[in-house]
Amino acid sequence: MIPSGVKVFLASHPVDFRKGIDGLVALVRDAGSDPFDGALYVFRAKRADRIKIVWWDGSGVCLYLKRLEKAKFCWPRIGHHRVQLTSAQLMALVDHPC
Repeated sequence: MIPSGVKVFLASHPVDFRKGIDGLVALVRDAGSDPFDGALYVFRAKRADRIKIVWWDGSGVCLYLKRLEKAKFCWPRIGHHRVQLTSAQLMALVDHPC
């Protein structure tokens, strides 16, 4: 369950999904954000069939990964900047593939 009031940010472009926690945290830092602020940072693969979320839970960095077998995530069109979502919008993105 996602805590209420948590900030959720989507990356503006697909990322290399060979990246693990450290690589994704580096992307967050490179974008000018603090990966240890408790926000959820959401990344997608090029084919939109995989999603990774990283966040600091207060004691360590966590990684959530979901891979769809026969569908794709309904990823919103985004430009050159990250997009902020509500926790309800994130749940809709993760739970309702196209």
